[in-house]
Amino acid sequence: MTVARFWRDISSRYNLYGTKCAACDRIYFPVRQICPECRRSSIGKMERYKLSGKGKVYSFSVVHDAPPQMSVIRPYAVAIVEMEEGVKVTGQLVDVDLEDIDIGMSVEAVLRKIGDEGPDGVINYGFKFTPRLD
Repeated sequence: MTVARFWRDISSRYNLYGTKCAACDRIYFPVRQICPECRRSSIGKMERYKLSGKGKVYSFSVVHDAPPQMSVIRPYAVAIVEMEEGVKVTGQLVDVDLEDIDIGMSVEAVLRKIGDEGPDGVINYGFKFTPRLD
């Protein structure tokens, strides 16, 4: 990814956005242009919607055989998180011992370094999930 594109995408990279259909009020993640329920009647009515970042672990898996760029942190957990808004988001679970992860555990999105790329060393950030106290 070029540095220019990276900067253009900052808003969506540093904020957890989905879309909300103004016709039926359903919320979707990732962003959609058309509501799968309303179809044509949603054209032009999909609004940007900032998710709260809070949710619960819906499902998770522990990765033991990681790709080379992730081998230094293995094993690590990846979860499907059901957000308060009802959408499901996939992300890595951090700041938690693997044996302490449970279905239904309360988590929140945090911005963390995902990696860097290219000779310029552009650092990419994204969302991961960490336990939260209710």
